[in-house]
Amino acid sequence: MTTTRRDLFKFGALAAASAALPGWAKPSKPIKRAAKPLNILILGGTGFTGPFQVNYALARGHKVTLFNRGKRPSPEWPSAVEQLSGDRNTGDLKSLQGRKWDVCIDNPTSLPFWVRDAGKVLKGNVGHYLFISTISVYADGSKQGITEDAPLAVYAGKDAMAETQDSLRADIEHLYGPLKALSEAEARKQFGKRVTIVRPGYIVGPRDETDRFTYWPHRVAQGGEMLVPGDGSDPVQIIDGRDLGEWMIRLAETGTLGTFNAVGPAKPLSTTAMLKGCERVTGKKPTYTHVSPEFLEEKKVELPIWVSSKSGPYAGYGAVSNARAMAAGLTYRPFDTTVTDLLAWFRSQPAERQATLRAGITREQEAALLKEWHAKP
Repeated sequence: MTTTRRDLFKFGALAAASAALPGWAKPSKPIKRAAKPLNILILGGTGFTGPFQVNYALARGHKVTLFNRGKRPSPEWPSAVEQLSGDRNTGDLKSLQGRKWDVCIDNPTSLPFWVRDAGKVLKGNVGHYLFISTISVYADGSKQGITEDAPLAVYAGKDAMAETQDSLRADIEHLYGPLKALSEAEARKQFGKRVTIVRPGYIVGPRDETDRFTYWPHRVAQGGEMLVPGDGSDPVQIIDGRDLGEWMIRLAETGTLGTFNAVGPAKPLSTTAMLKGCERVTGKKPTYTHVSPEFLEEKKVELPIWVSSKSGPYAGYGAVSNARAMAAGLTYRPFDTTVTDLLAWFRSQPAERQATLRAGITREQEAALLKEWHAKP
């Protein structure tokens, strides 16, 4: 392949942009260029995992186009990234018309009509369509070892194509999984066999604005007596957003088709092991007080990431099968690396952002619960 002057400028811009990245955003090892450069369209791309997809794709030598509303620009991206504006919620996809891409990665879709409308514009103009779904599509989350062939949740509403972001938010517990399952079906309807469905569980790491996983290393770092749900043996599954984003690009490169549970880590991780990992990174060692799931249910307390594996509608969410994804090349960076980089990112946020976590319980709530637990006969 001939290297042009424009290519040299582009590679220089990429190197400069990479050098300016914070430590948690830089690759842990050199990234080799792909054997064949692809023209990749990413729907979304400015949220949680999208920027990791973009940076990895550029480092691999691919051309990247983003399509979104343009409301969350990221300054770390070099000018090599093409930005198209539109709004799938209003049906504004004009900027996609008459264009062709090798690959389309659909990150933000939770509504079937978004896939339908994208298909109307992109069908025949995209060689491979990759859709980010969720393990919430499964009809029964109570059993451990869920595989990609398990039955999917059934939509019970009147018209899935009429569902909107507002109606989804109003009943997210009952609509999220079924609408994601129907979005998967619509993807296959629109794009045929050239579809890859990726079903993550909890996505964690730098850029995680939910604070669901952040709660745990943040709390461990504070030390003292700490409330821990269950006896510590319940399994926990998480995937670093960088591992997910980079794997999506590799799936595009290999043209891998099919459906995959994108959960991790590679080996089972118990609640106790998760906390011990947080100890290693933070250097703190709280005193753990284990409380029963029944007590938490009685007090209507929900702790993020953790679910009881003993019973309940989500008892299997900590032990979903990832065998098929690992066979397709999904890899995981060390747990300690994820925690270290997550905390580095979180501590780089404004003080007001760090002051109140968006998930978990406050220290005051925790103290009150512990007092009640210790007072039990």
